[in-house]
Amino acid sequence: MPTTRRELLRRGWKAGGALLAAAAGWTAYESLRPLASAASGGSLNLGSPTQYRPESATYVPQGRLFVAHTGSEIYALSQKCPHLGCRVPFCDSSGRFECPCHGSKYDLGGEWIEGPAPRGMDRYELKVVGGNLVADTSKLITGPTRGAKRYLTPAKGPSCVPKG
Repeated sequence: MPTTRRELLRRGWKAGGALLAAAAGWTAYESLRPLASAASGGSLNLGSPTQYRPESATYVPQGRLFVAHTGSEIYALSQKCPHLGCRVPFCDSSGRFECPCHGSKYDLGGEWIEGPAPRGMDRYELKVVGGNLVADTSKLITGPTRGAKRYLTPAKGPSCVPKG
């Protein structure tokens, strides 16, 4: 007996629904899984300190970290949010790190400003060797406590993460 048009459409809808469910599952998995530790877990040459402008944050994909220059200090900050491990980007318009998952915000030095995170952003050990900054991504330093406000300044502009 030949397949009816109705049966063909029913099979198509089932296949499309299964593909949509698989795509949604994969997307949820990718966005919610915690980040692995940075790169290879060793020393990473970040170049000359003079290449990092004061009051800026530069993303270094090889180490999955930010080099943040507060104007007085330079830090190698983990991009991993201490709350649940989401990737925390730097928002150029506000001049802050803003977690898109749950709204935690951090100043340029990685210090906690607001949100559910238990502390500031974690840091990697950073040294100057032969005139270059070298981050040791195997040595993670726990971020500053919630009360730290050495680098807190008013937001430069609008937030990248909408409220509520």
